[in-house]
Amino acid sequence: MSTYFPFDPNPQSPSEPPPPLSCDSQFHVYGSADKYPVKAGAAYEMPSATWAAARRMHQKLGIQRGVIVQATTYGADHQVVLDALNALNQDGAKNYRACANAAVLLERDDAYLQVLNDAGVRGARFSRGGLGVSFDKGQLDRAFGRLRELGWYVKVQPEREGFAEQIKTYANLDIPVLIDHMGRANPAQGAADPGLRSVLDLLDKGNYWVMLSLGEKLSKKGAPWQDMVAVAQALIERAPDRCVWGTDWPHPLSVKPPANDGALLELLYRYAPDPAMRKKVLVDNPARLFGFDTTSDSTQP
Repeated sequence: MSTYFPFDPNPQSPSEPPPPLSCDSQFHVYGSADKYPVKAGAAYEMPSATWAAARRMHQKLGIQRGVIVQATTYGADHQVVLDALNALNQDGAKNYRACANAAVLLERDDAYLQVLNDAGVRGARFSRGGLGVSFDKGQLDRAFGRLRELGWYVKVQPEREGFAEQIKTYANLDIPVLIDHMGRANPAQGAADPGLRSVLDLLDKGNYWVMLSLGEKLSKKGAPWQDMVAVAQALIERAPDRCVWGTDWPHPLSVKPPANDGALLELLYRYAPDPAMRKKVLVDNPARLFGFDTTSDSTQP
């Protein structure tokens, strides 16, 4: 198992707080291997990235809602997510949801899926090659059908070279589809990037969404990642009601020290300088996609 850099343990507060009930739409949680066994062949583990550490980061940033995305580290065993949801939702506000690893659709039964659903799981992530589970055509069709029955969304992690090669698999679904990491668009190619074009085309359909995340790793120019602003703004312009944002904390597979999470929130502020649009991306859009209570006035994470 390779060694990667850990998250910055000292998140900085942003220059201005995000709007109330802002959501971190993708972060991961881990724990001790003694309690949460790592699957054979896992690419990484990060036992210090617990739900408690994630909550401290959210409190520092002013984030009050979040979506835990099951790490490939644990495969179809979602106990770490179930425990985190239970702990983070102790105040009764139900401000945390989760997204399963799609491996669960192959390896676990309907009863287990119902447990996840009851706990607050609302989607399943299909990971890029080498990190997740391979599905053949029949398995994919069955998986998509089960997600439709559950009322969950499909979440797609783009391949390293971008989303363009995956579009055939996910282009004709009739359930919500969330494309991670801006489709791994290449900012150096601008509007000519095939991955970006693929995502923009899908956003013309009403059930496709995009995550404004990973700008710090996709940037070709480095901090403050200004070359990613045009990419993100093209996506926001195409589908202002179907963009969400996430930290991707604790920044798995980082080959250099990860960015501070406060700086990543401020990068979003540059993507969406208009306060009304910022509220859509951070509050309104995730509330609709993930099923948060739109009437809640809770201010506790």
